[in-house]
Amino acid sequence: MSPKSAPDIVLIGAGIMSATLGVLLKELQPELTIEIFERLDVIAGESSDAWNNAGTGHSAFCELNYTPEKQDGSIDIGKAIKIAESFEISKEFWSFLVQAGCVNSPGNFIQGVPHMSFVWGEKNVEYLRKRQQALSANNLFKGMEFSEDPEVIKKWIPLVMEGRDPNEKVAATRMDAGTDINFGALTRSLIAYLQQQPGVHLHLEHEVKDLDQSEDGKWRLKVKDLKNGKKRTLQAKFVFIGAGGGSLPLLEKSDIPEGKGFGGFPVSGQWLVCKNQAIVEKHAAKVYGKASVGAPPMSVPHLDTRMIDGKKALLFGPYAGFSTKFLKKGSWLDLPRSIKFNNIRPMLAAGLDNLPLTKYLIDQVRQSPEERLQALQDFLPEAKMEDWELEVAGQRVQVIKKDPEHGGILEFGTEVVSAADGSIAALLGASPGASTAVSIMLELLNRCFKKELATEAWRNKLLQMIPSYGKKLADDPEMLEQVRSWANNVLELK
Repeated sequence: MSPKSAPDIVLIGAGIMSATLGVLLKELQPELTIEIFERLDVIAGESSDAWNNAGTGHSAFCELNYTPEKQDGSIDIGKAIKIAESFEISKEFWSFLVQAGCVNSPGNFIQGVPHMSFVWGEKNVEYLRKRQQALSANNLFKGMEFSEDPEVIKKWIPLVMEGRDPNEKVAATRMDAGTDINFGALTRSLIAYLQQQPGVHLHLEHEVKDLDQSEDGKWRLKVKDLKNGKKRTLQAKFVFIGAGGGSLPLLEKSDIPEGKGFGGFPVSGQWLVCKNQAIVEKHAAKVYGKASVGAPPMSVPHLDTRMIDGKKALLFGPYAGFSTKFLKKGSWLDLPRSIKFNNIRPMLAAGLDNLPLTKYLIDQVRQSPEERLQALQDFLPEAKMEDWELEVAGQRVQVIKKDPEHGGILEFGTEVVSAADGSIAALLGASPGASTAVSIMLELLNRCFKKELATEAWRNKLLQMIPSYGKKLADDPEMLEQVRSWANNVLELK
């Protein structure tokens, strides 16, 4: 069947978000027609690509920026609980897809890898102890181990302890339930499944150049075929802008009132990738430390065991950087072009409030190889530069939004922006996006498909796909144990 000029759904961007939403909608209402447009010649070539994200399966087991210390010295675990719950929901959905035969071998995209936090210095050790005590009281984090015994930590992560000063005070936590995820491979599996369904078409090397809403409420999109330069126009009942850093310019073009005042602050990254396979084989964990003062959350340093395209890899970083591009394969004019009359005040206010971040990013860009090695040696005291090479990681656009008090604030998360009539939605922001994609798309369904979501048919299907749908796993230990055990079994996790 040929592509439709008036599909029910248009998905812009062939990344994990569009793929997740597409599969959810097609499972909930199989007769829907869907057109997917991707400006690159590959699926998942930007933020969803394995080299462009942390692949952590952000479950808040090891990311210290999700558990800030409050002024009274206690640990705020609210965000960590929310993220851990969201990740379990993702695992449930993926398990359903594996069982239903929609996605092939889970080993292609998910592996069990322990998640660890590692700190040094008396103050940080005390913080980590309090964090473990606060988190392990909740069933989502049951089984989290804590140790400040160098011998125990050496058994967990020998490379990190080799050559370390025996008098240095260190501590670590460990969660064996952690995972490593290749979101690129997962996205390709989801899109391949969608392409097998009637009424779904994928268009690579096609860019949505403009969009506006007709009087009948439908969206008119102008699309350019980048291979031959031809342009075409189509109409859709619903549009999802899931184009990573490319979402903000399209949201601005949509001209919906809800999109006014949003800006974007681009942050790029780089990895040190280990090229000595003997060293790679000695390490088997994702080890996260504490971020430098002024560093954005995506720059939390970590020594990361990854499985990428069937091969074990070891990455350290990411080192932050600054670029005016909104996408890795974007334009240097992306940032200046995004500045509009309605968002200039929030962007200036957020810029003034975040001068330390700007200075931090400039310093990171100017880092010498020796300075990068020094940061690596905080984790691996015996690291040598000849064993590592620098690779460019992904590009992220952090959300800047209006704020009545400050004028504008910089947000380090994801933000769903949707029109009041539910006909269009855009996803802005970055971490922990991919890992919580299913929860984010359920939120989108709740906003944009409220009437359908209220039907028994949709609710029953959602319960089939996500058994814990409508329940809070943090408050239901029995349900958590049930779904976690089922998901771990189906996804072949230890």
